[in-house]
Amino acid sequence: MKRAVIGLGLSLFLLHPLTSHAADGREGGPYDPLQVSTTEAPTALDLTVTDSERKREIPIRVLLPAAKSPQPVVLFSHGLGGSREGSQFLGKQWAARGYVVVYLQHPGSDTSVWRNESLGKRMDAMRAAASGPNLLLRVKDVPAVLDQLQKWNNDSPHPLSGRLDLNRIGMSGHSFGAVTTQAVSGQSLGGRWITFTDPRIKAAIAFSPSGARGRSPDKAFADVKVPWMLMTGTKDVSPIGDIDVPSRLSVYPALPPGGKYELVLDGAEHSAFTDRALPGDQATRNPNHHRVILALSTAFWDATLRDDQAALKWLDGEGPRSLLEPADRWQHK
Repeated sequence: MKRAVIGLGLSLFLLHPLTSHAADGREGGPYDPLQVSTTEAPTALDLTVTDSERKREIPIRVLLPAAKSPQPVVLFSHGLGGSREGSQFLGKQWAARGYVVVYLQHPGSDTSVWRNESLGKRMDAMRAAASGPNLLLRVKDVPAVLDQLQKWNNDSPHPLSGRLDLNRIGMSGHSFGAVTTQAVSGQSLGGRWITFTDPRIKAAIAFSPSGARGRSPDKAFADVKVPWMLMTGTKDVSPIGDIDVPSRLSVYPALPPGGKYELVLDGAEHSAFTDRALPGDQATRNPNHHRVILALSTAFWDATLRDDQAALKWLDGEGPRSLLEPADRWQHK
């Protein structure tokens, strides 16, 4: 199924007028991570990856940018109970900047967990799905999807043929998707010899990251070699898994230096990194949070997947602080 993707939200348009740009997301002049093109909207392709070895069907949604030449690929893993249709505000921005965005849907920890349950049983069903076996299914979904993307990229009749630069792959995810992201981009699980790191992944963003369970963060994150960006908030807690803010903040100090970034948005709840508010939110969402999330994530992809020196200078310099509010926290090493 193929359909046009709607343009970016009005709030982003009002904050940053849209102008034409090249595939890397900008024309000449000062680097602006929020500058996007109005010439042609990305298109959406809903596809299914079949992992025959595991007898598993993995739905994906691909946001395909206008450029016909091969472009860097960014994967996104949804949170518990989500789907390939979530967090579209991120993908629309990234695709408008020229990235091929691939949303993974993980059967067993997706919307199927709660859809047919009564309201009173949904939370119990969600807790049961936040399991080690489901994490294992998720982390194995990532290489299965990457393998299939490679096949489609080489298949001339396929709409993805020749459109993917699979030497430049980024991984991202929110909540359980952040746990998935961490596991496939450098974190070790259990002993240091237990790893699901996929060497094809060149950079990663974890929205609402999680600390290491049952072991030292210094050991769990010692082998992270690719650039990581972590985004969380001062109220980013989850009722499932009892993940609190200190757990999320324990990741960054344990990361080895070199291309590591952490953003802590003041007052941001768990839903700040999703399209809309979630049940149980305590406060009105701050519209500047999405603006900051989009800008910093875009600059990170530009710097790590496109080797854009202007983006790196913006990211490591005063660029982020120009968008942040006084109580927001930002650091890099």
